[in-house]
Amino acid sequence: MTPKEILALCREKSVRAVDLRFMDFIGTWQHTTIPVSRLAEDTFLDGQGFDGSSIRGWQQINESDMLLVPDPTTAFIDPFTELATLVLICNVQDPLTREDYSRDPRNIARKADAYLKQTGIADTAFFGPEAEFFIFDDIRFDQNAHSGFFYIDSEEAEWNRGREEFPNLGYKIRHKEGYFPCAPTDKLMDIRNEMMQTMIDVGIEVEAQHHEVATGGQAEIDIKFNEMVRIADQMMMYKYIVKNVAYKHRKTATFMPKPIYGDNGSGMHVHFSLWKDNKPLFAGDGYAGLSQTALYAIGGILKHAPAILAFSNPTTNSYKRLVPGYEAPVNLAYSQRNRSASCRIPMYSNSPKAKRIEFRCPDPSCNPYLAFSAIMMAGLDGIQNKIDPGSPLDKDIYDLPPEEAALVDKTPASLDAALDALEKDHEFLLRGNVFTKDVIENWIKYKRLKEVDALRLRPHPYEFCLYYDV
Repeated sequence: MTPKEILALCREKSVRAVDLRFMDFIGTWQHTTIPVSRLAEDTFLDGQGFDGSSIRGWQQINESDMLLVPDPTTAFIDPFTELATLVLICNVQDPLTREDYSRDPRNIARKADAYLKQTGIADTAFFGPEAEFFIFDDIRFDQNAHSGFFYIDSEEAEWNRGREEFPNLGYKIRHKEGYFPCAPTDKLMDIRNEMMQTMIDVGIEVEAQHHEVATGGQAEIDIKFNEMVRIADQMMMYKYIVKNVAYKHRKTATFMPKPIYGDNGSGMHVHFSLWKDNKPLFAGDGYAGLSQTALYAIGGILKHAPAILAFSNPTTNSYKRLVPGYEAPVNLAYSQRNRSASCRIPMYSNSPKAKRIEFRCPDPSCNPYLAFSAIMMAGLDGIQNKIDPGSPLDKDIYDLPPEEAALVDKTPASLDAALDALEKDHEFLLRGNVFTKDVIENWIKYKRLKEVDALRLRPHPYEFCLYYDV
């Protein structure tokens, strides 16, 4: 859409408010709203001012003025507001230089897309994320100097088999047995359908929705792949819709990777392919129908995976999912069909257009603009430097003899370790000025101070179970 078409849409849909949205450094959508009368064609050039010093990880107070510049191609009608509201996703600029802001995650993804074209290797990177999430009936948590707890509840969870529900009708989902059951065991069909239809209504192509493996309301809605910046935009729309539909039904949705102990966590497997002149570059006559280009891309992703995880698995909770035994892809290996490898080559179709790499480590707590950019930059580094991914590992990795399993590299065991890896290995991200040293340094600083240290310094409730009587 052009600015002129946006104004016509506002008249056609009787829009009364315009919501300007942008991504903060860490990965949360932020917004400010203007009356529709304030929206003009010039707004798409001049932007809307805001205070950048109040956004996590951004400006100092002495340089706080910033601009939101709407992207007219991102427009959609908000499906949840009572007043007819048009949403526009914005880029962030410095008001003095009018340069795109280096710490704006959407700008980083835009620069990554431009760098891809500049290399001549490809002109399009397609990404297809498969985000999982939980829908709970109740969530309570708190942490202070003298207490700390969390409490989760779900009507379909195994732990409620014996609860008085007046009446309790059974049909609870056993741990790790939530994949694909029909109603009445699956109690969330109507909510997931509403989420799916709402996504379709705002222009997201949906491929499927279903209950996921874990008890307690785990779900997945798969959306069709798209170009990198657009699919990152759509992932933010996706999370907004999931949370608000759940809230509408007096339930709560979370993309936290590992909210339930002893059951599967929520991942976001990311399908990735490169194209040039409308032709797929990852199809060939090599292993699993891959081209040499694709194998080199896998080599780059596996080599840089520990550093990528600082963006694709960016929370301390992420590493409670990335442990052996829960389909979590902790092994830095590649394989066709094998879900215990971090890079999988899906074999559902023999079409060259369907040939892609599935990177299984990421989780939906990530900032998609940063995560997708890091994955693509690692893949490009593999192609540019012809990084050999080694031999595929088609065995069940969890059943390997200990001496053989020890030869398979593993993902970092903590966010702190992933940040260490990023500190040592980030030159591949700096090419084309996609990520900058400022971004890398401030990401590491913020994550260590606000998350790693914040958790490390607090007593954990389970430590009382282990150590109170020492």
